[in-house]
Amino acid sequence: MPATARVEPPTIGPYRLSNRVILAPMAGVTDRPFRQLCRSLGAGLVVSEMVTADSSLWHTRKSRSRLDHAGEPGPRAVQIAGGDPRMLAEAARLNAERGAQIIDINMGCPAKKVCNKAAGSALLRDEPLVAEILHAVVSAVSVPVTLKIRTGWCSDSINALRIARLAEESGIQALAVHGRTREQRYSGDAEYDTIAAVKATVGIPVFVNGDITSPEKAAQVLNYTGADAAMVGRGAQGNPWIFRQIDHYLRTGEHLPVPDWSERGRVMNQHLDNLYAFYGDYMGVRIARKHIGWYLSTCENAKTLRTGFNTLESRSEQQHFVESLCRQLHSTPTARISAA
Repeated sequence: MPATARVEPPTIGPYRLSNRVILAPMAGVTDRPFRQLCRSLGAGLVVSEMVTADSSLWHTRKSRSRLDHAGEPGPRAVQIAGGDPRMLAEAARLNAERGAQIIDINMGCPAKKVCNKAAGSALLRDEPLVAEILHAVVSAVSVPVTLKIRTGWCSDSINALRIARLAEESGIQALAVHGRTREQRYSGDAEYDTIAAVKATVGIPVFVNGDITSPEKAAQVLNYTGADAAMVGRGAQGNPWIFRQIDHYLRTGEHLPVPDWSERGRVMNQHLDNLYAFYGDYMGVRIARKHIGWYLSTCENAKTLRTGFNTLESRSEQQHFVESLCRQLHSTPTARISAA
């Protein structure tokens, strides 16, 4: 029997998602190569890294890469971040002109450099400003607008319910809620009671986010909250297979086989190739280090392996490392080796 009641994937405006598992936007992680990889491995929707609403900064290498969606299938979702309603509205309009089919507003990022600029989750402390931003962005574009929030700023100001009502009233077409306050950042456990209350209050699709690291956990929190989809963030780092695993489990109640090291090696090398193609060899080699580090985290002596990989300076060295390691792991019955 399925692990959760059969529920159709949600729609965002005119777009029906292919399933109920979404890649969360993560700064420094969900670039185009990673989005494309996760989509190929079963993500029903992927969302870009957050793009600053200040378009005068879009000339930088980082912003240019975050604005690049060439070759991506739809719906293409772009997240924008800022604290000025007019600037956010203009950023939404410009991104829609560049091909964004869904605009997502970031009110969930807990990073100090974002919150210090009265953006991200810092906005949750100013509900009138939230309402002004939502109205401005929705009015500026014809594409659907979504919103990502946390449960509140701190334990004494849990206001996700009020924000959710403002979102629905403003024309927001889907809402993602991370089950932590900004004060918690990523510490402690996510709580889902607030998300369940949000889902019971509004009629727009609600996506549950926070600590979803397995098919069983996805089914559990979807059942508990009644949310329309599960949004996976850190659980996908080094584990892009989680999307097809969750989707299969939700539909059938059965587990897919864990990918062996032959498949892991193929996917890791595909990821490397896409990073080099997207960033060029110099930046691609450096950005690859964090991604391969996440893949290696399940290995015995992971720290030693990561340290060794991080000393490599060329794409050929990185590719040889991955190929040799995965070949050795695939031929080892226990799938655990000691670092050379």
